[in-house]
Amino acid sequence: MKRTFLAIIASLLCLTVSAQGYVPTEECLKARQEFNQERFGIFIHWGIYSMLADGEWVQNRKNIDYEEYALLANAFYPAKFNADEWAALFREAGAKYVTFTSRHHDGFSMFKTATSDFNIVDGTPFGRDVVKELADALAKNDIKLHFYYSHLDWHRLDYWPLGREGHGVGRPEGKDGDWQSYLEFMRTQLTELLTNYGPIGAIWFDGYWDKKNDYSYKELYDVWDMEAEYALIHKLQPSCLVANNHHVAPYPGEDIQPFERDVPGENTSGYLTGTKVSSLPLETCQTINKDWGYKIVGSPYKTIKELITLLARTASKGANLLLNVGPRPDGTIPDRSAALLREMGAWLKVNGESIYGTVAGCVPESEWGVSTQNGNSLYLHVLKGTDKIEIPYIDNKIVSAVALQDGTPVKFSQKKKTGIVIDVPAFDESCPDYVVKLSFRKAL
Repeated sequence: MKRTFLAIIASLLCLTVSAQGYVPTEECLKARQEFNQERFGIFIHWGIYSMLADGEWVQNRKNIDYEEYALLANAFYPAKFNADEWAALFREAGAKYVTFTSRHHDGFSMFKTATSDFNIVDGTPFGRDVVKELADALAKNDIKLHFYYSHLDWHRLDYWPLGREGHGVGRPEGKDGDWQSYLEFMRTQLTELLTNYGPIGAIWFDGYWDKKNDYSYKELYDVWDMEAEYALIHKLQPSCLVANNHHVAPYPGEDIQPFERDVPGENTSGYLTGTKVSSLPLETCQTINKDWGYKIVGSPYKTIKELITLLARTASKGANLLLNVGPRPDGTIPDRSAALLREMGAWLKVNGESIYGTVAGCVPESEWGVSTQNGNSLYLHVLKGTDKIEIPYIDNKIVSAVALQDGTPVKFSQKKKTGIVIDVPAFDESCPDYVVKLSFRKAL
């Protein structure tokens, strides 16, 4: 009777857990914690669309026939691609992970896949698996590999009925439309990605939103059969995290909440209306210039000041920055992108402790800048020139205050009624972020 009773209780507990939704494993929770300390990653948008040098949406924007577009693969030969050079640059930039576009909306796979010949190994004269080479190079440099993966597809005929996009690329309506076939195709590819390339840090989905005109966001979870897709990922690699760029609050099975072109809590992009910031690890994705995929004209670059400010503001929200670069069709990183990444790396080499491993600072964002913290250290990121900073009183004695870049002591006063006043030393205006480190007697 006792064993039967315990079995009943266990069964009821299982039902309760199931009703509550996704329960992450210990491996997943550990991976979340590690991700939440990394703070800086590189996004790579690269594919046959790079050959047209007009961004990754060029096929859809210009209504290029899907069969004509596919012929681009016949001439795709990135002769200068060197995974070791990429990995060395990303390490120099201070990146902890790389999110690579394994397959974008055009349906072309940048890895070897058994699902079709429309991939870089079987469908191009290049014939090399760039994902395998990149996975090996990143591993040697202790940089994690994540995969961007598109739900949306402008190429396959079983992606039917169409959603919002891809109506002008010439696919015959309804021909070979078999939604279950498409779902199986994606699961096969995800299995390949999570089986053939070693440990993968995360799968980053995009395109879920394509069918939102026909279904509610809640209904889309079932239309895409996300529960089965997420379960497959967590089964194949329990420490692989799941992010979905659907622009709404996270669903069961997701481990990261991404924010496209915005720091958490803001909506300058217009994508995130009403989206609340969750308790999951957070990530902001943004471009180093204007576009995601390579664009030869009309894509102005951000300054190093803008990029470091973005990094500091993102970290001050307790989020990672995933900064995108779009390689050229020959496989090289554009010179300006590479130079900016090196400048970011140089700044992080000196000031990295104010970014890596930190959490959102207890001092709210102000006109002068933002804050991050870690243990008994509070970092004030001075993003706008000022000679004095006033912050609320913290019931914790300050032991020291220094400029992080060179250890120069910084004058301060701490009073219960007036708060804390820091005298900011004069610094070179070319400095993108002057960091003042306050060390307290005990953890904040």
